Amino acid sequence: MADKPSDANRLARDPQRRITAATAIGMNALKPIMHFQVSMLKMCADSIERFAASYEKGMEKTATTVEEQSNKKRAA
Repeated sequence: MADKPSDANRLARDPQRRITAATAIGMNALKPIMHFQVSMLKMCADSIERFAASYEKGMEKTATTVEEQSNKKRAA
């Protein structure tokens, strides 16, 4: 009689253990994928920042050139 409640408890806990184990396996499998995706996002963000900086420099250069040309026309 004393074995029946412990067997019932063990059987009740087994599905929880299986679910926990499956979840742990899934999380361990997803971890490298998530790290890869994060690194790809960081590379894209870096690329966008470099493009924006280059674009800004180009705009400043163009504005300076246009301003110099307009100053030369006014002086002439």
